[in-house]
Amino acid sequence: MPTSLILACLWALAANLLAMTPSRDNHWRAAYALIAVGIPILGYVTWQNGPWIGLFCLVAAASMLRWPVVYLWRWLRGAPDGLTED
Repeated sequence: MPTSLILACLWALAANLLAMTPSRDNHWRAAYALIAVGIPILGYVTWQNGPWIGLFCLVAAASMLRWPVVYLWRWLRGAPDGLTED
């Protein structure tokens, strides 16, 4: 198994372990750290294994970090996020 896929599996394991821990900020700090570490790993996976495996890892990571992806999608569309109270 290539080194990049081992790192991706360790990232997924860390993401799942962090999701099981209690958090006061709904895991946003952990999500930021996972994103910061995951982007270079995703680039390494894509470089070493090709774009299809990289795309598969991207989809797997997005399924674990779904709320940052949802907020990014809403921000790109210009939709209100529903977090502000008027």
